[in-house]
Amino acid sequence: MSGMLDGLRIIEFEGLGPGPFAAMWLADQGAEVICIQRPGGAGTPGVPDRSILNRGKKTIALDLKAPADRPLIDALLSSADALVEGFRPGVMERLGLGPEQIHRVNPRLVYGRMTGWGQDGPRAAQAGHDLNYIAASGALWYAGLPGQPPVTPATLVGDIGGGAMYLVAGLLAGLLRAQRTGEGSVVDAAIVDGSAHMLALLMSMAPTGMLTEARGQSLLDGPHWSRSYACADGGFLSVQCLEAKFYAEFLARLGLTDDPDFARQYDPAGWPRATERLATIFAAQPRDHWAALFAGSDACVAPVLSPWEAAHDPHIVARAGWIERDGTLEPAPAPRFASAAPAPGPVPTRDAHRAEVLADLRQRGLLPG
Repeated sequence: MSGMLDGLRIIEFEGLGPGPFAAMWLADQGAEVICIQRPGGAGTPGVPDRSILNRGKKTIALDLKAPADRPLIDALLSSADALVEGFRPGVMERLGLGPEQIHRVNPRLVYGRMTGWGQDGPRAAQAGHDLNYIAASGALWYAGLPGQPPVTPATLVGDIGGGAMYLVAGLLAGLLRAQRTGEGSVVDAAIVDGSAHMLALLMSMAPTGMLTEARGQSLLDGPHWSRSYACADGGFLSVQCLEAKFYAEFLARLGLTDDPDFARQYDPAGWPRATERLATIFAAQPRDHWAALFAGSDACVAPVLSPWEAAHDPHIVARAGWIERDGTLEPAPAPRFASAAPAPGPVPTRDAHRAEVLADLRQRGLLPG
């Protein structure tokens, strides 16, 4: 089976985190992604030359400021359906590669822009990182206990959830529009926008009083039945039995069905005491003891696993959620489809596809033979 995005050509300008991730997702789903890399082997800080973020892509090193390389860049963009870039606002325009300039030669192109602050606004030209963006958007607010600073979450809420996946959604919407109208578009994907948008589910609870501005007092961030607990061996256990029937199953497994401290599931007044009790209970046994106790139940309890542990979890193994290649663990492509699961492409070295890319452009008549 060919990929769901087979036949699409995406040009990616090498950048940081969310842009490469978005392009990897497109490559996972079958798009031809050609990554224009910096010449001289200057890779992205903290990322190896053979990064899993480049899996399934073709790579070519070109100097965006070198006149000799400009015809190649123009030819690639003329052949493309979409573009991904993650520079600060104005950089691509100064290079002569801004949306207006590119749309003059390829009016159908969907121009994807990935930033933290967005293309405009008071902070647009400022530096920032994942934590800053989700702090400013409101997405970090509930990531911590009352009276304590919010914890720094893994770069999932901002860079990936609020950034890369919103860029992907915008690109796909733009590509559908281009197919209907022949007109390109510009996607302004900002992490502050996407991470704020992801709060919609939580914010929908505010009119009923189930979400308050006070941390630790809302339906999902305050109860004893919606948090993680430390176990005797230093492991952790996640509990989130929201519905009454699942909560009843949770209490039954622990022998607490008739305990008055746990009788009022949704009463905030009882949450602190119930939390203390559960913390003591779970601290008495190792994580795997509790995982075995709740196994196969609808109590909505699961052990907190590292990625390396998750790769060996029976359910994750059955779905092939993680793969290991060349000694490196990497997540499998997602989502999958009923007809087939997408297979991860090879991880290229830098500038690995120069000859192939140039030959293709000559065949298309975009470069002289």
